[in-house]
Amino acid sequence: MYTIHEYRFRVPAKLRISDTEERTDGKERYGTMDQGYIRVAAATPKIRVADPAYNGEEILKLMREGAGNGAKLMVFPELCITAYTCNDLFFQDRLLAEAKETLRMLAAATAELDLLAFVGLPWEMGGRLYNVAAAVGGGRLLGLVPKMHIPNYSEYYEGRYFAQGNENPVFVDFYGEKVPMGSRLIFACAQIPELRVAAEVCEDLWVVSPPSIGHALAGATVIVNSSASVETVGKDEYRRSLVSGQSGRLVCGYVYASAGEGESSQDLVFGGHNLIAENGTVLAEAKRFTTGLTCADMDLWRLRSERRRMNTYPGSLPGSSLPDGGTASAGDGSGAYLTVPFMLTPERLALHRFIDPAPFVPHDAGERSRRCEEILNIQSLGLKKRLEHTGTKCAALGISGGLDSTLALLVTARAFDLLGLPRSRIIAVTMPCFGTTDRTYHNACVMTQKLGATLREIDIRAAVTQHFQDIGHNPDIHDVTYENSQARERTQILMDVANQENGMVIGTGDMSELALGWATYNGDHMSMYGVNAGVPKTLVRHLVRWYADTCGERELSEVLSDVLNTPVSPELLPPEAGGTISQKTEDLVGPYELHDFFLYHMLRFGYGPARIYRMALAAFAGSEYEPAVIKKWLTTFCRRFFSQQFKRSCLPDGPKVGTVALSPRGDLRMPSDAVSRIWLEEIDSL
Repeated sequence: MYTIHEYRFRVPAKLRISDTEERTDGKERYGTMDQGYIRVAAATPKIRVADPAYNGEEILKLMREGAGNGAKLMVFPELCITAYTCNDLFFQDRLLAEAKETLRMLAAATAELDLLAFVGLPWEMGGRLYNVAAAVGGGRLLGLVPKMHIPNYSEYYEGRYFAQGNENPVFVDFYGEKVPMGSRLIFACAQIPELRVAAEVCEDLWVVSPPSIGHALAGATVIVNSSASVETVGKDEYRRSLVSGQSGRLVCGYVYASAGEGESSQDLVFGGHNLIAENGTVLAEAKRFTTGLTCADMDLWRLRSERRRMNTYPGSLPGSSLPDGGTASAGDGSGAYLTVPFMLTPERLALHRFIDPAPFVPHDAGERSRRCEEILNIQSLGLKKRLEHTGTKCAALGISGGLDSTLALLVTARAFDLLGLPRSRIIAVTMPCFGTTDRTYHNACVMTQKLGATLREIDIRAAVTQHFQDIGHNPDIHDVTYENSQARERTQILMDVANQENGMVIGTGDMSELALGWATYNGDHMSMYGVNAGVPKTLVRHLVRWYADTCGERELSEVLSDVLNTPVSPELLPPEAGGTISQKTEDLVGPYELHDFFLYHMLRFGYGPARIYRMALAAFAGSEYEPAVIKKWLTTFCRRFFSQQFKRSCLPDGPKVGTVALSPRGDLRMPSDAVSRIWLEEIDSL
């Protein structure tokens, strides 16, 4: 689709701070460039109209501030060297000459600043004026990106001054050096292959087909926009949605810097509304009507992962090199891109980015309520379809008084309501055995009654004891045979009860248990439809809490609240003295909030253990989880995730509810005999 050429030039030596050198001024270095993170900044200087020298100094101050804060990519507003509101002064030779000289000063200053910066200015070429974003870095001007869509309406009369920019790059003179100019430039960092930057200018984003579409198709991962967007009532909301939407549509980072204080207020006011977005999410946003820096840490690996998994996203291929002084043309004048290399110094620095410790759970109360309703609908409609298809008017499920079986019962009740079937046809079977406690037994019974289901109690102690005799197992040995015999007996009973009632068995196991293999093969692992298969444990808790808060029945709400406060346990070992639960799942396999965090980032983005570990340190900073604890349970997760795939390879059907799922028929087609060596070795090296 696009021809991509590479423009090569000599890169001079620069002053850099290495990844081992420490600052001597007592300040911590902030910024990230390893493991795919990079700090970016949108900057709005306070300027003067038609005073390039003054504006250049203000821009340089912010460049130095940004570099000191670890920013590696900075974007300044449209025409910020002169001011956007110069109007007919743009025709003045003196203004154009000083703007160019100011650009030379800024370019030279970047020799001591480890960053790539985009600044706006008017540029004369071939007797025409162009509105350009100039890329500077490494002590030189790297390229000029002209504005492609020149507005000439309402408050914007740029057509009076500026010509439409050229797409295919040409080379222009900048104090004796040839510099590419064109919209089809991609600035590529040799040290960070994922960092490929392209630019558009203000109005370019607002048109029907923005240049950034072509940039992304040609491989750009970050789009920058030097803008001067007027403030009118409500415009900030549209601007925010436009930037975030474009970053989501193109699966890219988007850095938008807008003009602010200092522009002429003769007829217009500019608010400095700076925005940094990543794949549809606004990472940082400036407070309007202020000046200064807006910074965020962008995750380039996340963008790479998203594009890689979207087979509808076109790939881009590197092209051939282009000699200095040539033009990057595809021959027919269409689709040519020029790659301009630049250098940055990788640094291992503090991560300043919010890492959600509970990625499966919305944090906004309103959004969480909406999401819980939606998930319960997905689960219920999936079961409704299965019941309709099979003509089944009865369901059997084991009810233990724990979280998972509680959610499964709530989902089944909703599905029966949707079908117009009486809830009495839901057979909730409680099967006490050696580890059952009074608390969970009582909760299971009360919950079933309040929901209107039919409760059946089948004590399995005698059956399991007889089974021990049949296979010659000592019941005093509380090993895996002791535990799994109970789980398989319960599953056999449920299957047979379903046969008696011409019904189907509803599975209760959740996605977190499936990821860890925390299920008895052909025991609680098996059912006829697993309604919780797509719901992680951290989300199960919120779904039950939401139901308790919204059901409108005091007694049902109270019992659901007690279920939430009960430790997660399979209850397969005898209780402690006093009848309390002795077997707590999270003591054995680790905290589910950690495992859900590991699961999400491993499957959603394909991150390796080192990256996940680093993110977990940031997400759980200040919590009970010290680095050694996180590392320990990350090891457990990787080991169990690989070794237990054979259980997931034969999962019953069940509805997917989120972007991460484990179905062997769709989301996770993983061989059962894959080895975990390289993942565990990476953890050992941490």
